[in-house]
Amino acid sequence: MRIDENEGVSASSKHLVFAYYVTGHGFGHATRVVEVVRHLIAAGHDVHVVTGAPDFVFTSEIQSPRLKIRKVLLDCGAVQADALTVDRLASLEKYVETAVVPRAEILETEVEWLHSIKADFVVSDVVPVACRAAADAGIRSVCVTNFSWDFIYAEYVMAAGYHHRSIVWQIAEDYSHCEFLIRLPGYCPMPAFRDVIDVPLVVRRLHKSRKEVRKELGIGEDVNVVILNFGGQPSGWNLKETSLPTGWLCLVCGASETQELPPNFIKLAKDAYTPDIIAASDCMLGKIGYGTVSEALSYKVPFVFVRRDYFNEEPFLRNMLEFYQCGVEMIRRDLLMGQWKPYLERAVSLKPCYEGGINGGEIAAHILQETAIGRHCASDKLSGARRLRDAIILGYQLQRVPGRDIAIPEWYSRAENEIGQSAGSSPTVQANENNSLVESSTDDFDILQGDVQGLSDTWTFLKSLAMLDAIHDSQKNVEKKTMRERKAAGGLFNWEEEIFVARAPGRLDVMGGIADYSGSLVLQMPIREACHVAVQRNLPGKHRLWKHAQARQQAKGQVPTPVLQIVSYGSEISNRAPTFDMDLSDFMDGDEPISYEKARKFFAQDPAQKWAAYVAGTILVLMIELGVRFEDSISLLVSSAVPEGKGVSSSAAVEVASMSAIAAAHGLSISPRDLAILCQKVENHIVGAPCGVMDQMTSSCGEANKLLAMICQPAEVVGLVEIPNHVRFWGIDSGIRHSVGGADYRSVRVGAYMGRKMIKSMASSILSQAALSANGGNPEELEDEGIDLLEAEASLDYLCNLSPHRYEARYADKLPDIMLGQTFIEEYSDHDDPVTVIDQKRSYSVKAPARHPIYENFRVKTFKALLTSATSDEQLTALGGLLYQCHYSYSACGLGSDGTNRLVQLVQGMQHNKSNSEDGTLYGAKITGGGSGGTVCVIGRNSLRSSQQILDIQQRYKAATGYLPLIFEGSSPGAGKFGYLRIRRRISL
Repeated sequence: MRIDENEGVSASSKHLVFAYYVTGHGFGHATRVVEVVRHLIAAGHDVHVVTGAPDFVFTSEIQSPRLKIRKVLLDCGAVQADALTVDRLASLEKYVETAVVPRAEILETEVEWLHSIKADFVVSDVVPVACRAAADAGIRSVCVTNFSWDFIYAEYVMAAGYHHRSIVWQIAEDYSHCEFLIRLPGYCPMPAFRDVIDVPLVVRRLHKSRKEVRKELGIGEDVNVVILNFGGQPSGWNLKETSLPTGWLCLVCGASETQELPPNFIKLAKDAYTPDIIAASDCMLGKIGYGTVSEALSYKVPFVFVRRDYFNEEPFLRNMLEFYQCGVEMIRRDLLMGQWKPYLERAVSLKPCYEGGINGGEIAAHILQETAIGRHCASDKLSGARRLRDAIILGYQLQRVPGRDIAIPEWYSRAENEIGQSAGSSPTVQANENNSLVESSTDDFDILQGDVQGLSDTWTFLKSLAMLDAIHDSQKNVEKKTMRERKAAGGLFNWEEEIFVARAPGRLDVMGGIADYSGSLVLQMPIREACHVAVQRNLPGKHRLWKHAQARQQAKGQVPTPVLQIVSYGSEISNRAPTFDMDLSDFMDGDEPISYEKARKFFAQDPAQKWAAYVAGTILVLMIELGVRFEDSISLLVSSAVPEGKGVSSSAAVEVASMSAIAAAHGLSISPRDLAILCQKVENHIVGAPCGVMDQMTSSCGEANKLLAMICQPAEVVGLVEIPNHVRFWGIDSGIRHSVGGADYRSVRVGAYMGRKMIKSMASSILSQAALSANGGNPEELEDEGIDLLEAEASLDYLCNLSPHRYEARYADKLPDIMLGQTFIEEYSDHDDPVTVIDQKRSYSVKAPARHPIYENFRVKTFKALLTSATSDEQLTALGGLLYQCHYSYSACGLGSDGTNRLVQLVQGMQHNKSNSEDGTLYGAKITGGGSGGTVCVIGRNSLRSSQQILDIQQRYKAATGYLPLIFEGSSPGAGKFGYLRIRRRISL
C-alpha cells in the first residue's frame, strides 16, 4: 500500500524490544537502518542492532541508552575485489563459509539471544537467517529493503554453474518466514516475500545547511564542488589535478591519511557526515547504491555514476536516477584515466526533479511499531502467487516480457512505455502495417545497393534510422521521452554520407548442440529474429565525437585520429552500458596489431562495456587475420531482436552482422563461410567464450526455412536440408539465462577433451601392445585387433570420428566418471583444447561429456536421413525420439535445468495425452546450444493444432513458474544471403 507520507510515529503506550539485523554488505544498509532505528527509539522502544558495521555509524546519530549494538556478521553480501568489481564465485563461497556451514549453530545462538533480550519483534535489512531464527523463536519478523539476496545471488549461481544453487533456495525459504516486506523505492523483483508495503525513500536527515558546510570547508558559493564517494576505494587511486574543470573542487571520501591529493582535491574526515556534504555539493561522483541514490534524489544533487559489474540491484536504482533527471553515466576507463570534465559539466546542466517523499524511515518505524503491538497494516496484493520457485526461474532476467509475473516499479514501467518500440521486440509487422513501413522507409532513404528482400524487421530498422536525426535535433523533453542510447545514436551518423547495413539472424539448434566442438554433424535453423548493424566511415577530422571522446583526444594533444563509436540498443534489457568508444590506435602496438590476449584484457577491464568485444573485436580480427588497416573513424549502431541469454546465438548474430557491415563499408569481399570462421575467433580469442563454430556458420550461411547441415571439422557445410512441409520447429524459452561463458558449459567441454586425450592414450597403448604381440609371431591376432582403427584412434582429432560401437567395445568402461584436474595434468600433461584451461583444483565429469558427442553425431546423421524419408507418423515419432535422447544426454553431462526439463515434460505430456486427436501433433523436444537453461527446441506436425498446443504449453509453464516464455517460430535468411544495403539519407528540400 502507499502510506500517507504525513503519518509519523507516535509514542507508544507499550514498551517494545526490537532486534534489528543489518546485512554485512557496505555502509548503505547501516545508514538507512539508523533512520528507522532513530524513530523507534524516539517512540520509546529499545532497539538491539545486530551488525558488522562500525559503532560510529549508529552512535554519531543516536545517543541513547535504548540503542544496543551487538557486533555479529551473519551474512557477507557481495565480495568486492575493488569498488566496482564483484567476485561472484567468491561471494557464494564466502556466504557458504559465513552462513551455510555454521547455520545450525547460528540458528541456535540467535534463538537463545532473542529469548534472552525478550525481543518482541525482529526486523531484517536484509539478513536471510534472521527471518528463520525469528520463526524458530516464535517471534514475528519483517524485512525492510529494496533488494533481496536471492535475486542478487541468482546471477552468481549462473556463473558458478549451479554448484551453489541451494544457497538461493535456502535464502528464499528464509525470507518466506517473515510476515511481509517494507519495500523501498528503486526495488528489484523479490518473489520470495508473500506481502509488501511500499514506503517513501529512507534518507538521513541534514544537520547543517549548504551554506554552513561550505563555510566550514572554506568554499565559496561561486565554486563548483563534486564529492567523490566510492566507499573508501579512492585511497588506491591516482587522482589528477587535470581531472576537474577549471575552478572546481573535489571533496574526497575515504582517502587514506597518508595519501597526497592535488591542490583542487580536499580530503574529508573519516567520520564526516556525508548527507550534509552531498547536499552542499553541486554533483556527486561515485558508484550506485541505495544510500547514495536516495540522498542524491532527496537533495537534488546530480549523480555521475560508474557501473558496478554483476550487482543486479543497480539497474533499478539507475533507472530511477535517470527517470528523475539526476544521473550521468561515466565510462570506467574515463574514471581511472581522469577524464572527468565532460561528465561533470553535463551533470551540472541537469535539473533533478524528484518530488517524492523522503520520510520513509519515520513511516517504516510507524509500521513496525503498529505491527509489533498487533495492529494490522494492510498492503496492496501483488499480482499472482508468490512462489519460491520464481527465485531460481527468474534468476537474473531483467527482460520485461509481457505477462511476466513481477511487480515492476511504476517509474520503471512508465519509462519503458515511453521508449516506444523495443529494440528487442519481435521483428514481425502485421501485413496491414507493412506497406506503410515500406513507403515511409523508401521515402527516407535511397537504397543504392542491395535488397531488403521484403523483411519487415529490416524496414523497421531503416525507419528507426530515419528517426535518429529528429531525436538529435529535438531539445524538448528529450530527457524523459527518449532512451539515452537513442539520444547517443542521434548524433552518431553524418546524414550526408553513405551508411552500410547488414543483417544476421540468431539460430535454433535443432540437432548437434555442444557436439560441434567435437566435430559432429549439426543441423541448425536460422530464426526470424535478427541483428541489424549500421556502419559509416568518416574522415577523423569530420567525425562528430562524443564529448568525453573529444576530451580524451584533446588531453593527448593529438590531431584528429580514427575513433570507433558504438551504440547498442537494448542495454537496459541486459544491464550493460549503451555506448562504447575507443581510439582505433589502441588496437595497435607499434606497426602491428595487439595480440588477442591483450585485446581480451582490454575489454575485460570494464565489465559494463565488455559487450563491445563482440562488435569491436571484429575489427581486430580483420586486422590480424586479413591485414586490414583502418584509417577512417567508424560509427556503428547495433540493434538486435535476438534476445540474450536464451540459447539462440545472440552473440553470433551480433558478430556476424557487425563484421558483415564493416566489411561492406570497407570494400572487403569475404565469403560467408570465411566470415563465420573469423567471427568465431572473435568469440574464442577476444570475448573468451569457448564456443564452436556452428552458431556463426548458421547466422552467416543459413537460408530461410532450411536446416544448415555442417560438419564441424572445423567448418564444412555439407548442404542445406529442406524442412518438409509437414514438419515444423519451435523454440520455447525457459526463462533461465544461458551462457556459453558459464562454468557448466566450459567444464563439460574440458571433460570432453579430457576423454578424447584418454581415448587416444588408450589406443596408443593397445597399439604398442599389439605391435609387441606381432613381433612375437602371431599376425592373425594383430589383424583381429584392428590396427588401422587403433592407429586412427591414437591420432583422433575429433571425438565424433569415433563410432559408438568402437567406443562401447574399447573405451566406455575404461573412462572415469570424474577426474580431478590436477590428477589429469599429472598423467596426461594437457587436454589439447586451445580455448579452455583446466582448473587443477576442480573435479571434471569425463565419461558423460565424452560419450555425448559420439552418440550425438550418430543421432544427427540419423535425423538428417529421416527428414528425407517417406512422410508418416512413424517418421515424426522417430525424429522426436532422437530429440528426447539428445536432451537426456545433455542432462547426463550436467547441462540440464529445471526450466528446460519442465518444458520437455510438458511436450511429452501433450504428445501422450490420450484426449488429443488420433493424429499426433508434437513429437519431441530437447535443450539447445550450451544448455544450463536457454531454449528448448520442439518438433511437431505443421498444423494449427500444433501451434495451439505450443501456446498451451506456454501458459502451463507460466502457471507453474510465473514466467511466460518467449516462443521462437519462423525462419529468415543468413547474412550471406541477405548481403548488405548501401543507403543514403534523402535530404528534404
